[in-house]
Amino acid sequence: MNTTTLDLGRPGLLSGRSAFDWLFAALLLAGAGYAWQRYGASMDGYERGILVGSVPALVALGWFWRPLRGLSLAVGATVLLAISLYLRQTDAFGADLAAAEQVFWLKYLLSSQSAILWMSTLFFMATLFYWIGFFAPGDDNAALRIGSRLVWAAVFMALVGTFVRWFESHQIAPDIGHIPVSNLYEVFVLFAWMTALFYLYYEAHYRVRTLGGFVMLVISASVAFLLWYTVAREAHEIQPLVPALQSWWMKVHVPANFIGYGTFALAAMVALAYLLKTATPRALWTGLVWVPGGVLLAVLAGWALGPADLAPALRKSATLLGGLIALFVALVAVRGTVNARTPSLELMDDVMYKAIAVGFAFFTIATVLGAFWAAEAWGGYWSWDPKETWALIVWLNYAAWLHMRLMKGLRGHAAAWWSLGGLVVTTFAFLGVNMFLSGLHSYGTL
Repeated sequence: MNTTTLDLGRPGLLSGRSAFDWLFAALLLAGAGYAWQRYGASMDGYERGILVGSVPALVALGWFWRPLRGLSLAVGATVLLAISLYLRQTDAFGADLAAAEQVFWLKYLLSSQSAILWMSTLFFMATLFYWIGFFAPGDDNAALRIGSRLVWAAVFMALVGTFVRWFESHQIAPDIGHIPVSNLYEVFVLFAWMTALFYLYYEAHYRVRTLGGFVMLVISASVAFLLWYTVAREAHEIQPLVPALQSWWMKVHVPANFIGYGTFALAAMVALAYLLKTATPRALWTGLVWVPGGVLLAVLAGWALGPADLAPALRKSATLLGGLIALFVALVAVRGTVNARTPSLELMDDVMYKAIAVGFAFFTIATVLGAFWAAEAWGGYWSWDPKETWALIVWLNYAAWLHMRLMKGLRGHAAAWWSLGGLVVTTFAFLGVNMFLSGLHSYGTL
């Protein structure tokens, strides 16, 4: 007689937890309790809900991916240290922000601007070491390992800079403090560390580091723009929020949106690695025309959908187009060495799909939340503002990609080219609208 044994002893969520797991959960709970006791009177019902909901969410994330526990605790301890250094000097509003130029550790490491500059340096260094790793001997050589550790360090400094900036904003004046996701400077920091953190998860999950060289290219490009924008506009200065941004919706809408942007960018760079490994030279050189051409078409389409001065838009695109062409030529020149180190096509296809699936889910949530926010701020859920129009284009693009993947089995070159082209659309929705067009969302014009 045949018998079937059912495995009814599958471990539950709470089973097999280490002492560090429970310590992590207890510290998060204690921190949330302190925040409630200290600042609860200043919160509205929605903000209290966010605080309460964030505790089990962060515990679950830390238990799901254990490196997040150490990262969270290290960031928390370092931010508290930075705050204590500020609080040693006070003015009429609390901490004296002049300490950022007077206290050694704040000036060179822990003030928000110092930490973000360290983030930028570490991301550039990580990019360099990942690419050195392509040419060094060994599949998991020292350069690749150093690159990975530098990314962790960059994420750490980015989070420290973000939280310290949040604290600093509240010390300027009672009505200025806000979560630092309100302008191009702040969201570029958000984009950099969030994209990097998703990459680090895939790196650990698949146990392959060589995709880091590709993903770090888009992160380094965003950091380069961040530094240029800081110099051009002194964007690091903390400014009061415009009325439309003075809402708790910003705390959930913007991070959800940038999970989408970050994972879409990650998928596009994996697609680039995929195409370098499989595409014929003729197809690659055709892509050299097609992808930059897509940038130009996006600029022209944006100009047509939202009237703006076309000449400045084209001038601002010239550097981007030149950079894309130079990068593409360089990658094609070294593709033989690089292709020998990149992982299998099946693995890259899987990363691309999972990144887009995660990004699409969060981008959908962000779009719905944005509609509710728009109704509260402007009296209507949808106004066909240029930013809203391009967000819809991004959503439709990836909805179609996922539909073709799940219903028609989209794979290979077509999926990779589509994902790479999606980066053009996403970049314009993220950055181009703010740079070139005017509208209700024009908070970061150049």
